Amino acid sequence: MGNTVSQPTIVKTRWGLGSKLAVLGLPFLLAALLSSAATLWVSWQLDGGAAAVNEAGRMRMQAYRMALVVSSREHGELITLEQEFSQSLNVLRHGDTERPLFMPWDEKVRLNFSNVQTDWSAFQSHWLAKEIPIATNDPLVLRSETVRFVADIDALVASIEAHMARWTSVLHMLQMGVLSLAIFGAAVLIFTGYRFVLEPVNLLKQAIQKIQAGDWGARVERVTSDEFGTLADGFNTMAEHLQRLYKNLETKVKEKTVELEEKSERLESLYEVTAMVANATNLDALAQDFSKSMLRIAHADAVAVRWSDQANQRFIMLASAGLPSVMVEDEQCLHAGDCHCGAIATDHQLRVIPIHALAPAALQHCAKAGFSTVVNVPIRMYERVMGEVDLFFHARVSPSAAERSLYEALNSHLASAMENLRLNALEKEAAVSQERQLIASELHDSIAQSLAFLKIQVQLMRDALASGSQSDIQTVLQDIDSGVRESNGDVRELLLHFRTRANTEDIEPALATTLRKFEHQTGLDTSLHIAGHGVPLSADLQIQVLHIVQEALSNVRKHARASKVWLDVVQQPAWRFEIRDNGIGFVTEDPGQDETHVGLRIMAERAQRIGADLEFISTLQNGSSVILTLPSSQTAAL
Repeated sequence: MGNTVSQPTIVKTRWGLGSKLAVLGLPFLLAALLSSAATLWVSWQLDGGAAAVNEAGRMRMQAYRMALVVSSREHGELITLEQEFSQSLNVLRHGDTERPLFMPWDEKVRLNFSNVQTDWSAFQSHWLAKEIPIATNDPLVLRSETVRFVADIDALVASIEAHMARWTSVLHMLQMGVLSLAIFGAAVLIFTGYRFVLEPVNLLKQAIQKIQAGDWGARVERVTSDEFGTLADGFNTMAEHLQRLYKNLETKVKEKTVELEEKSERLESLYEVTAMVANATNLDALAQDFSKSMLRIAHADAVAVRWSDQANQRFIMLASAGLPSVMVEDEQCLHAGDCHCGAIATDHQLRVIPIHALAPAALQHCAKAGFSTVVNVPIRMYERVMGEVDLFFHARVSPSAAERSLYEALNSHLASAMENLRLNALEKEAAVSQERQLIASELHDSIAQSLAFLKIQVQLMRDALASGSQSDIQTVLQDIDSGVRESNGDVRELLLHFRTRANTEDIEPALATTLRKFEHQTGLDTSLHIAGHGVPLSADLQIQVLHIVQEALSNVRKHARASKVWLDVVQQPAWRFEIRDNGIGFVTEDPGQDETHVGLRIMAERAQRIGADLEFISTLQNGSSVILTLPSSQTAAL
């Protein structure tokens, strides 16, 4: 096998914004530094040359002064001028360390400076030597040599100025170059800033404005590979993510809207069925209304509501909606196993029955009616199945989890309503039975005994008539008359008891009415005294209290032989009723079952029924008291 030569990986150099600006700005910076340095150097040269020109011009003045002094024969001043001129010449030759003064040496300047030196040496030897007497100097010769000497100095100054003129031209060129460089650099920087900064920022701004306007497809073109390129990639990624989120959000909003609408419909259905079952008064109307509601809520083609017996073996159709009349008549009573309906699942859960996919049952009504699917929902109260609701569909359907939950909830309301109707019926039946038992007890304890007494008196009348004894006949007649009067009074008293209705707001008017009727029947004096203010009693509780008070008053009428009766009521801390009389009293420990004790037993039974305490206090020849105390937990019905 041949050796595989690995290809080198080409790494694309990424220039950042800072690198680009540095590369573009560095040449201009170096050029500006060099131009500034050159300008400073040329200026320094010009300053030194100007000082040299001044110093050379000073030498010219010194030459004239020396010539004047030589002609005036002032030897002392001449020495000083000679020293100053030599010093100036030395400064031009070597420069000045204290100030910028130096000669711009070139070939012409060197030649002129050499001529000045030669002329100075000749001037010194000819006119300034000490051994030459001043008096011998010829003024014309002195003038001629001085003019020639100054001319050489002027030539030196001219050569220096010419050299400085060249440096001045160079300085002007440098200044123009710096100005041109500044202009060009500014233009380059403006173009670079626009190309690398402003243009990407403008593209990003335009994309942001499009995003703000709702154009989620807006993107930024990547024109550079620097930070703005990275920013463009990040913006595009963010915009794409936002676009996906927006699309997903629209989808989710639509889904949530549909879900909320479905939930709203379910709640509306629950409210409707709840109100319907709350106002139901009988089972037939409840089943009929429920079947119509389920037909609309489930969008079914037909609905049947069936009641089941305790063993779930027979299913009776209570109501239907949308079913053919033949099917309703033939399925009034289904036995378990006759049809796919009427077969409660072992787990008591909703069943979907695909009629087209199941084996034919004994009854073929569903298939003949064109139904393809039946949804069987049991009517369940806790673990007991009370029946079922069958939803018939011509199409093949499969309820969703939410629809299953809704159907089961609606059937749960129906089961509760059916159970409430059953309990109400039982309660009414129990109330009727109890009332009949009370009537029977009242008749047995009052009229029946009086009739038994009259039966005995009739037998005694027969015996008296047979014996012919007028005294016995009169005695028996008087007893019969008393018994009839007693029976008449018992009947009136029973009618009073049965017609008594309590005031739902206050028991005082009912007590006052009862005492007035008692006074009218017996002629006895009564007194009512009520103390305190308590919570009003419920209507049922007031009825029982009034019956106990009436029974106590009846005993007073029959047996007490009293002339006055008192009724004292205390409302706090608990309701307390005391019926007192000033009659003959009785022995409370006597176990005999006479009429008095029968009345006491009736009052005790009523007190026990309402959970109250009943106490009898009696002393022979000193009257009796019946005290009824209600438990503190009794409250009024609102």
